[in-house]
Amino acid sequence: QVQLVESGGGLVQAGDSLRLSCAASGVTFSTYAMGWFRQGPGKEREFVATISWSGSTTSYADSVKGRFTISRDNAKNTVYLQMNSLKPEDTAGYYCAAALGLSSASYYNQRGRMNYWGKGTLVTVSS
Repeated sequence: QVQLVESGGGLVQAGDSLRLSCAASGVTFSTYAMGWFRQGPGKEREFVATISWSGSTTSYADSVKGRFTISRDNAKNTVYLQMNSLKPEDTAGYYCAAALGLSSASYYNQRGRMNYWGKGTLVTVSS
């Protein structure tokens, strides 16, 4: 049974940083690309960042490029999202996702290509 469990969300002020974590179980983690997507109030779920199975390639949405960093630790079955210089428009539920495959990170930027999803963690950024 595949489980993705996110943690690290919370309420912060604009300009602050947060690090989200996603712990995976029930999968051979090193054969999965991983990603973070987010869904703001009244909005569709959107791509934030993805990372390939080995961590050698990453891909970011333009809105977070230069502020967010995705990384993974295959020994710990965990993927991270370091979020710096947070803005109120980053307020959203953040969802971890996994996709079985060995393609480069950008291939998984579409949520329809992800096989498994976590339940999300809420990030609220006040101005």
